[in-house]
This record gives sequence, structure tokens and C-alpha cells, in this order.
Amino acid sequence: MIVATAKKRTGESATGPCGGIGTGTAADYIPARPTLPKLRAAATQCRGCGLWTCGRVVFGEGPKSPTVMLVGEQPGDQEEQMGHPFVGPAGKLLDAALEEAGIDRKSVYLTNAVKHFKFERGEKSKRRIHKKPNDAEIRACRPWLEKEIEVLKPRIIVVLGATAAQSLLGKQFRVTQQRGKPVKSALADTVIATVHPSSVLRAPDDEREQARRDFFADIRAVAKRLPAR
Repeated sequence: MIVATAKKRTGESATGPCGGIGTGTAADYIPARPTLPKLRAAATQCRGCGLWTCGRVVFGEGPKSPTVMLVGEQPGDQEEQMGHPFVGPAGKLLDAALEEAGIDRKSVYLTNAVKHFKFERGEKSKRRIHKKPNDAEIRACRPWLEKEIEVLKPRIIVVLGATAAQSLLGKQFRVTQQRGKPVKSALADTVIATVHPSSVLRAPDDEREQARRDFFADIRAVAKRLPAR
């Protein structure tokens, strides 16, 4: 299952704060007859990309048979520290959107396209600053996400932001053009893309409220596609 010899160098310098040598793909670490507990345990040993030096793995969490799976880019600083997805500021905004739409957060599965927090250090402080994962890192981590979908079989997948969308739907996909619209995919009955909640928090002051309303509207659109109780 595990390939010890590194085949490809990805990420930052091995001597830097975040980045080392990886095998090139997480497929080397996928367990036989995977279950969610097996996948979660195996992911802690993953060396598929150089981000394994960046801290703990933050794997997906949620029910075993979720109707909805939410997929973000990668865990943030607080998520890495706490070991849980979507517990930082972006997660709180997502919580508010789910609550407003009438979706119980405990009923959804939350995960990320990349399972490590990629960061760099600030020049004048030790604060860890988010750094977007590159294409090689996204490709290397994709087997984990594919297996999560295979095991959980969610009926609705919501991709949050460009990294998650392009990981699952291809490099040509543009969230800005197709957000809130169902996308035909073999991954699930319904796949919908919207922005990542962190982008709402980063929006300029005079645009943030509209960005928040638009994001909440996208989550309400997801709620309308839930099966009748």
C-alpha cells in the first residue's frame, strides 16, 4: 500500500516551514476495501505530496450516509490546530448559511480537496499565512476525495471555491460562470458549485454584504434540492 521511495518533489523546500518530498499521488496509500475509518487512518500516513510536513491531516467528518457533501479547498490554521474541518471563521459563516437554509450541519459531510494546511510564515511574525495549493498537490490528494465520495455516496455534492470545483469538475470549470447551477456529473445526482465562504470574508467592505447574500442564496438553492422528509 505504501510506496517508500519518493518519486516526485512537490511543495516548498524540505527545509522550509511547509513542504517536502512526496510520492506524487495519494493512491499509493489507499487501503484495500476502503471504509471511512480505514481512509481516515491511512491518510495520517500519506506522503503523496510534500504537504505532509505542514502539520496534521484534517480528514472529512460527518455522517456515514450523508445526503449532502460539502467540499472546500484545504483546512485553515484553526482547522489544522483543532483537527476538524470548517471550524474557523469561514466555517462559522458556513454554519450561518446552513442554518438560514434549514440544513442541519450534523447531517452533512464536510471535507476538503487537500487534506493539509499549506502555509507560509509572515516576514515580520510567526503567523501561518494560507497559501493556495498547486496543481500537483491537488492532483496528488484527489484519491482521498474520490474514495470519500465512493464510500459515502452523497446525493448532493457542493463544491466551495475554484480549487474544489476544478479538482472534481476539471480545470475548465469556472465557479464565477456556473455557481448555483446544477452540473451534470457521475459523482452524484446533483453537483453544485459556489464560492468558498472565506472569499466572502475577504471581499472589500463595500461588497461583503452582497457577497454574503449571494452565498446564502446558493446554499438555499442546495436546500431546495434535498429530498422531501
